[in-house]
Amino acid sequence: MPVHVEIVKSTPRTSEVIGVPVFATGPVPRQLGMSRSVLIGHGFDGKAGQTLVLPGVAGPTLVAVGLGEASALTANGLRNAAAALVRAAGKHTTVSTSLADVEGVDAKSAGQAVAEGVLLAAYRYIGLKTDTTGASTLASVSLVVGDKRSAGVRLGADRGSITGGAACLARDLANTPPAHLTARMLAERAVALAAAAGLTVEVFNSDQLAAMGCGGMIGVNKGSTEPPRMVRLSYAPRHPSGHLVLVGKGVMYDSGGISLKPSDGMHAKMKMDMSGAAAVLATMTTLKALKCKSAVTAYLMCTDNMPSGSALKLGDVLTFRNGKTAEIHNTDAEGRLVLADGLSLGVESKPDAIVDIATLTGACVAALGPKIAGLLGTDQPFLDQVKAAGARCDEPLWQLPLAREYRKLIDSQVADMKNVGGPYGGAITAALFLSEFVGDTPWAHLDIAGPMDADADDGWLSRGATGYGTRLLIELASSFAR
Repeated sequence: MPVHVEIVKSTPRTSEVIGVPVFATGPVPRQLGMSRSVLIGHGFDGKAGQTLVLPGVAGPTLVAVGLGEASALTANGLRNAAAALVRAAGKHTTVSTSLADVEGVDAKSAGQAVAEGVLLAAYRYIGLKTDTTGASTLASVSLVVGDKRSAGVRLGADRGSITGGAACLARDLANTPPAHLTARMLAERAVALAAAAGLTVEVFNSDQLAAMGCGGMIGVNKGSTEPPRMVRLSYAPRHPSGHLVLVGKGVMYDSGGISLKPSDGMHAKMKMDMSGAAAVLATMTTLKALKCKSAVTAYLMCTDNMPSGSALKLGDVLTFRNGKTAEIHNTDAEGRLVLADGLSLGVESKPDAIVDIATLTGACVAALGPKIAGLLGTDQPFLDQVKAAGARCDEPLWQLPLAREYRKLIDSQVADMKNVGGPYGGAITAALFLSEFVGDTPWAHLDIAGPMDADADDGWLSRGATGYGTRLLIELASSFAR
C-alpha cells in the first residue's frame, strides 16, 4: 500500500502518532512534557536515530526522535531519523512530524530526505505469504512545516515520494522469486512501466540477439530453458543537456552454470542477481516526472544462468557485440559476459558517459562489506560525479583502482582475454574485463554485490533487497554534466 506524504501547517487531529525531533543538546520540545534528565532516565539522550515511544492515554502516541548534535545534522541524518520514526510507529496508520522543519538542512533537501526515509522504512515484501499481518499498515505521513519552509519542503517531498517509490519498485523486483520473474516477465513489466512513464521501449529476443552478435547473452543463456531478453529504454527530453547510458545486469537467477555455486545462503539470494537491472528500470520510470534534462538510454541484460547439457562449458570462446573474444574459465563469472554486450551497444550511440551496475563479484563484498559498493572506471571527473551522487543519497561508494598492471591476469592463449583472472583482485580484474567494451567513452562501473540486500532493518534499509543504486542513478541522471 503506497504511503501518502502531505505538507501541513499544523498537526492533524487524525494523527495517531506524532514524531517529535530532539537534538542531543539544547532545549527539549515542550510537546514531550519531559525534561532532558527524565528522558535520559528513560534511556533516551537524543542520539541520531534513537527513539522513545510515549503512549498517549487519551490522545496520540508521542515518539521522541533523536537527531544527534545540531551542528552535525545532514539530509542523510534526517532520512534515517524518519525511518526510525516509521518503525517506532508500529502498526499505526497515520503519523505526523516536524522533522522536515528543523533548521540546519535546507527545506528541499529535508523534504526529500524525510519522504524517502518514510517510504523506504515502511516497505515490506509480503510476496506469496498467506499471512499478511507483517505488511505495513502506514497510510499517511503529515509533515508539519511553517510558512518559511513550506514551499521548499513540498518540492522536496514530492521528489522524495518519486525516488523512494522507485527504490521500492526495485526492491519488489529483486525480492520476487525467480519462477515468478523470468527474463520474459521482466521485459513485459518494463513495457508496461515504460508506457506509464513516457519512455520508448524495445525488447529483443534470442534470435535478434544472435543476429546482433551478442555472444555474451547467448552464451550465458545456453543452459536455460527460459529464453533471454534485452530491453532498451529511452528517455529523450527536448534539447537534452547530455546523453547518459545505463546498463544493468539482469541475471534473473544465477546457479553458477557448470561452475555450480554451493548450496548455501548466498545461493538462495541469487534471485537478486538482477538487482542492477531492477535499479536501472526503476530509475528510468522517474525521469519524465522529475523533468530530467539529460537524455538517458538504458539496457537491461536479462537471462538466467543454469547448468544443463547445453550449457556454456569451460574452455568455450564467446564473441561479443564489439567483435572481441573471451575464453570461459568460470561460468559463474557470467555477469561480465552479458554486460559486455550491453556496454558495446551503449557506446555505439556515442553517449557522453556510460554506467553499468551489477551484483558482480564476491571479491567486492570481501573488500568492502555489505554496505558499500565498489566503483571503478576510466574518467575521474565522471567518477567524481558518481561519488557525489552516492554521497547525497546515502548510497555509499568506495573507488577501487582500475589497475592496468593486472590486465595480464586475464590474458588468454586462445582468445582476446579470459573471463576470470585468478584468486586475487577479483573486483578489479572483472572491471578490467568490462573496460574492453567501453572504448574512449567515460565509464563508471558499480559493483553492488555487497549492498544488494540487508539481513535486518537498519536506517533506511529494510530487510531483503535494498534497491541500492536506484536513488543514486536518479541523482546522477538529474545532475549529470558532460
